Amino acid sequence: MLVYGARQVGKTYVINEFGRNNYKNVIYVNFETNLAVAADFSTDISPKHIINCLEIFYKQEIVPGKTLIFFDEIQLCERALTSLKYFCENTPEYHIVAAGSLLGVVFNREKSSFPVGKVDLCHLYPLDLEEFLWAVSREALAEEIRGCYANNNPLSAMLHDAALNLYKEYLIVGGMPAVVNEYRKSQKLLDAANVQALIVSTYIADMAKYATPAETTKIMAAFQSIPAQLAKDNRKFQYKIIHRGGSASIFGSSIDWLCAAGLVVKCNKVEHGYMPLAAYQDFSSFKLYMGDVGLLTLKSGMSTHNILTAIEDNNTFIGAIVENYVADQLRVHRSELYYWDSAHTAEIDFIIQDGGKIIPIEVKSSAHTRSRSLSVYKSKYNPSYAIRISAKNFGFENQIKSVPLYAVFCIE
Repeated sequence: MLVYGARQVGKTYVINEFGRNNYKNVIYVNFETNLAVAADFSTDISPKHIINCLEIFYKQEIVPGKTLIFFDEIQLCERALTSLKYFCENTPEYHIVAAGSLLGVVFNREKSSFPVGKVDLCHLYPLDLEEFLWAVSREALAEEIRGCYANNNPLSAMLHDAALNLYKEYLIVGGMPAVVNEYRKSQKLLDAANVQALIVSTYIADMAKYATPAETTKIMAAFQSIPAQLAKDNRKFQYKIIHRGGSASIFGSSIDWLCAAGLVVKCNKVEHGYMPLAAYQDFSSFKLYMGDVGLLTLKSGMSTHNILTAIEDNNTFIGAIVENYVADQLRVHRSELYYWDSAHTAEIDFIIQDGGKIIPIEVKSSAHTRSRSLSVYKSKYNPSYAIRISAKNFGFENQIKSVPLYAVFCIE
């Protein structure tokens, strides 16, 4: 298995815990720090050679089925990635998990081949709101929310208000495990912000580490522009916001880098609400969201007090934060995100494909839900139903399923 995702989403912790709880022993190889082990892959990547080298270095026997071999930061050793193919083909009895960040950025396929079809790929994301509720000991509330979503039954007024308050906290804390853990322990949003700042610093350090100086400058500029991109009424990504005269030819590769690193979420425009959505993409028009809503809140400088106490005030950037939050929740269950635009006269925030149905999703940051765009879309494509995400409770009326802001994780 190969587990990939952005930095600091918990890959190392989760895999080590899995190994500790399910295996007799774990051979943990970190290719960033264990340079001597990395050198063993330079000449021979046959399973027999690698197993022998690991047993000698770690002074532990590797028993098939009882030992977990964990290759961490595998993006730093391309030969180790290629070796997974031979472990699968020649010695499938060994249990191996690899983890890496920036896999799409680092690997030069001309030097080493990716073991296509030989590994199970698993993308690890930041915690969604449901997992955040588990972390703060509100498992029962999360279960109640799922039940109400399935049955279109409103949550009790008391639980509805409590869930909205927890949702607002999540907009600030986000889903990075270290941040959630710090907030869970201290209950101080300032402490959570300090951890978030450190995570952003590691992201910027990676840009300098895995790109040329010229590329780094452009990648950082694109990354820093995201709050400004989302602050516009039209949240379509515009290269000129990064730099006057900016274009796809200048900054296109920088966007690709950020997407490959898992730092951003890309939402492509579709020109029609027909099946399949991928066939109607307009690749020149897209929105770009931060991969974690808490990091967007930090980078934007948005007042946490405004989020907690005045979510319905006339503050346009609240809408941007909420839309980013919904994008992060939806992408956990979907490899691609889409939105629909009708010649700039109407826009649907998200369009999803659920089996044989195309479902429009409208996002509102408050309980005020009047919208012309959804009416335009419904008259044009006549969907079986639509989803409206807002501060309102669960319900179903006029072929619109009302989903509270705290229940987006239920849309699978």
